[in-house]
Amino acid sequence: MPPRTIAVLAYDGARLMDVTAPLEVLSTATGFGADYRLTLCSPDGLPVTTAAGARLTADAPAHDIAAPHTLIVPGSPTLPRTPAPDGLLTAIGALARRATRVASVCTGAFALARAGLLDGRRATTHWRHTALLARLHPQIHVEPDALHVRDGHLLTSAGVSAGIDLSLALVEDDHGPTLARDTARDLVVFLQRPGGQSQFSVPSRTPPTRDDRLRAVLDTIAADPAAHHSTPALATLAGVTPRHLTRLFRDQIGTTPAAHVEAVRLEAAQTLLETGASITTAAQRSGLGSDESLRRAFLRHLGITPSAYRARFRTTREHHDHRPHRVRS
Repeated sequence: MPPRTIAVLAYDGARLMDVTAPLEVLSTATGFGADYRLTLCSPDGLPVTTAAGARLTADAPAHDIAAPHTLIVPGSPTLPRTPAPDGLLTAIGALARRATRVASVCTGAFALARAGLLDGRRATTHWRHTALLARLHPQIHVEPDALHVRDGHLLTSAGVSAGIDLSLALVEDDHGPTLARDTARDLVVFLQRPGGQSQFSVPSRTPPTRDDRLRAVLDTIAADPAAHHSTPALATLAGVTPRHLTRLFRDQIGTTPAAHVEAVRLEAAQTLLETGASITTAAQRSGLGSDESLRRAFLRHLGITPSAYRARFRTTREHHDHRPHRVRS
């Protein structure tokens, strides 16, 4: 088989790591025997300035890439809410028609969506922007928790470093798990990271609401997640019936009172674990109760166990503070 040409389409304002992570993974895989020929192109062939300020020199203009096996489109911090840079969508459309496989990193999904490539497809993007992608492009089935999504020949990935996950998945598709595993080990990364991207998202305990009664309920839950927050008790606080409170939550928050309470308690448990609390302490102080209840909630919402979350996100200071002290002789 001829080498697979991988075209990474850079443009002004693209995230530097969105561009370089796939190049690094695939070039490392080539060192282990993969058949990739990497090309960094830009819409017009000119150098581009990334969002980090670094300038990258393109190997070729997009129209010179005759038949790429894979097109990879990086994201940009501004792409979700601003027009695409000049020539980007035209370049994507032309390359995608000639490519066997098309992938995006982070908010590059917005460029694929504007080019009409994701209509009727499953896709993901950075967790900050999944709701916006779904709102702007309702014809796309957005999967907010996925690190990367494959739908036919189209692949999309979550934020920034998920470009590494995506690229390793491409290597595994093309050359099997052994070569992909060797590549991951060389880069000192997971071949398949446990959990989804929701474990990285920033908590938001008090969603906006236009109703003062609901605002009082939300503030009360956020102030003390471990308190008794049954739907009847919260309805009494708001001065409405439980049925009316449930309707207010669904209309303005998009969930039920019980689901919101669990979400706030989960976020409280995450914070406790990040600052060094034990599993039992986090379960009790967050209001989730037992270690097993905490474990079920973490697996259901984040896809990992509390102990794995604690090990991954506990601060460096906490790691040092919990190391055994060496006794001086």
